[in-house]
Amino acid sequence: MKYRSLALFSTLVLSAGLAACSSSGDSSDGAGGGPTALDVWLMRDSVSAEFQKDFETGFEKSHPDIDLKIQIQEWEGIGEKVTAALASNDAPDVIEVGNTQVAQYAQSGGLTDFTDRVDELGGGAWLKGLAEPGAYEGKQYGIPYYAANRVVIHRTDLFEQAGVDATGIRTREQWIAATRKLDRGGTQGIYLPGQNWYALSGFVWDEGGDLATESDGRWKGGLDSPEALRAMEFYRSLQALGKGPKDSDEAQPPQAEVMAKGQVAQIIAVPGGAKVIEEKNPELKGKLGFFPIPGKSADRPGAVFTGGSDLVVPAVAAHQEEAFTFLRELTGDAWQKKLAVAMSYVPNKTTLADAVSADPGTAAMAAGAANGHATPNTPQWAAVEAKNPVKEYMTAVLTGRDARSEAAKASRTITDTLNSGS
Repeated sequence: MKYRSLALFSTLVLSAGLAACSSSGDSSDGAGGGPTALDVWLMRDSVSAEFQKDFETGFEKSHPDIDLKIQIQEWEGIGEKVTAALASNDAPDVIEVGNTQVAQYAQSGGLTDFTDRVDELGGGAWLKGLAEPGAYEGKQYGIPYYAANRVVIHRTDLFEQAGVDATGIRTREQWIAATRKLDRGGTQGIYLPGQNWYALSGFVWDEGGDLATESDGRWKGGLDSPEALRAMEFYRSLQALGKGPKDSDEAQPPQAEVMAKGQVAQIIAVPGGAKVIEEKNPELKGKLGFFPIPGKSADRPGAVFTGGSDLVVPAVAAHQEEAFTFLRELTGDAWQKKLAVAMSYVPNKTTLADAVSADPGTAAMAAGAANGHATPNTPQWAAVEAKNPVKEYMTAVLTGRDARSEAAKASRTITDTLNSGS
């Protein structure tokens, strides 16, 4: 799921706009001696115009028998448009989708299965947070494209004033101790709103738990497990070291704008949040740093929710082999390195993390991405997010209610929702 739209789960409703499904109405199939037109949908801002031009030029030079036609799509309404395309006979050959959306599209049988070709694409090194949600019922439909995840954005000047060395924060205990030192006078040690369920999810995964688990085709909510309860207790300890509201998330109010006011030492956000902070308060330019969310032990960063995109091929796509050639090129090492540098993304393989080592924010993201996860891999998870009992549970605990009983209630809601479509 793209990091600028990490909460995007589009409703799967057939659109009447089938005419918009194909980016080219006069695609050649190559039978007349000309190149085969390959229609590709990429999402707004997933590539820059410069990168797109460079890739198209390089791709067509290497594959003169393919005429690459990339059409940029908007995130708004893309779920309906993709569903319509998969149900039509005029689908594009390749589509970019949010990593957690793959299961929704695969459930209908509308995607090409690449299980037997994973090795050809270097799948052994794929980021787990992209590869796992790209699979459905044991088959690989989504091919990891790029990733992004949350890090800790911190004020380097406030850290220095408090005598805190950010490079020495590797564990949760060190993080709590440092945040206590920062939480003094008029400064908040951390601004952590009560409903940042993405951050809580990482703590749950770190403890060995999950938001929900599946057994014999039935799902069960996991917030009431001992592991998840320990995660919530840690979240409560961290959240108390600032003045974040207990009943809202990071968007209400926008946490980057809160940090820009100058009284917050840390937030948990994607690195792009630093640009927003600097735009709102130019005096903070050059005073922001990044480090991965700390884990339970110093040898491994904390678990994170992996946002980003996968690439899929409709089962009805006319040019299956050409589509695979495109996948192999764009998700291959050479172009992944170029994409990561151009767009400040995390490459799709753990072996490529060094490509972004010169960018502090992206480097911190890449370190965390090695321990990335995704939400439970079921089409019904979108319905859970629509209700979002996780947020309600967090607020209840932070405002003094019993964690065990509230966790049990939220878990029952998750269980019922995930099994409602079975």
